[in-house]
Amino acid sequence: MKDLLLIAMFAALGACSAGLLGWPVVRLLRRRSVALSLFIVALVTVLAMTAGTLAVARAMFLSHHDLGVVITVTSMAAVVSLVTAALLGRQVVAGSRALTAAARTVGSDAGFTAPGRPLGSELAELSAELSATSARLAESRRREQALEHSRRELIAWISHDLRTPLAGLRAMAEALEDGVAEDPGRYLTRIGTEVDRLTGMVDDLFELSRIQAGALTLSPARVSVYDLVGDAIAGADPLARERGVRLEGAEVAAEPIEVDGREITRVLANLLVNAIRCTPADGVVAVAARREADEVLVSVTDGCGGIPEPDLSRVFETGWRGGSARTPRPAEAGAPGPHHGDTGAGLGLAIVRGIVEAHAGRASVRNVTGGCCFEIALPSAAALG
Repeated sequence: MKDLLLIAMFAALGACSAGLLGWPVVRLLRRRSVALSLFIVALVTVLAMTAGTLAVARAMFLSHHDLGVVITVTSMAAVVSLVTAALLGRQVVAGSRALTAAARTVGSDAGFTAPGRPLGSELAELSAELSATSARLAESRRREQALEHSRRELIAWISHDLRTPLAGLRAMAEALEDGVAEDPGRYLTRIGTEVDRLTGMVDDLFELSRIQAGALTLSPARVSVYDLVGDAIAGADPLARERGVRLEGAEVAAEPIEVDGREITRVLANLLVNAIRCTPADGVVAVAARREADEVLVSVTDGCGGIPEPDLSRVFETGWRGGSARTPRPAEAGAPGPHHGDTGAGLGLAIVRGIVEAHAGRASVRNVTGGCCFEIALPSAAALG
């Protein structure tokens, strides 16, 4: 037992001596190549093993032959260990360089291209994360480009839509000023209508800007969706009568929701006015509400004949109006609200989506037989407790 302790002591002294000499070298080279660091670690390990072995061999007074055998075996083991460490270091460096080259493609138009050579588990995990990051960057870039395109379209359309009523207002004002208007009362009525349209357009732009800036302030309260739908139908009824469209709301459940009643009423009014204007005379606009799981689904189905499939994903985009014409349609007398829930600027459905998403809900549209169905999903107050 005493001999074993003595051997352990000599081995520890030899190994510690090599370790103390190697540690400063490892510290100095910690910012250098990984391959060099691996080689130095292997070298320190080999030197520690060799020093401990030689210290024990000398302490045991081995013969020159036996000492030569120990030194030979130790040297061969050291050579194999160092060669293996060098090869491993080169493999790690090659994988790291390949991943570095691949990382330069993150966020490019072509997308991230993973290295073709096999990688270690850590580098492979990093490669997968870079690939996911590149995909997120590409999606963010596409979203940004779509928003920029939508913003430019909106500016162009709003500029046109503002120019048209302003030109009309100027012409009518000049006619009244020059005294050439045959029916001044009709001109004044028309001026009031155009002012209402411009006021509605500005209001919609302000509302949309608040939504997109996240500055929309909500005052939620528990209300019945039945009451909200009833108020919206009552407000849209004059426009429906004038257009010869029948409103139906028989399938509206009295489900409680916790929302800002004023904002959701605006959502329903926009959907109803949009549906009425797109439905031909003698058509039907049906409103329904039901609860599914933790949501209350409110749908407005019209008879517009359907929306082309390529346009379904654009319906809620700012400025989208489903046609090439950009001139606002004439206002209908007796329609609800000062600007009839629609300024012709293509902002109504964008406002619908913004308000619904501000309530942690979602808005969607799908084609149905003879028309399309707009649906908003709102969290149920019963599910919230």
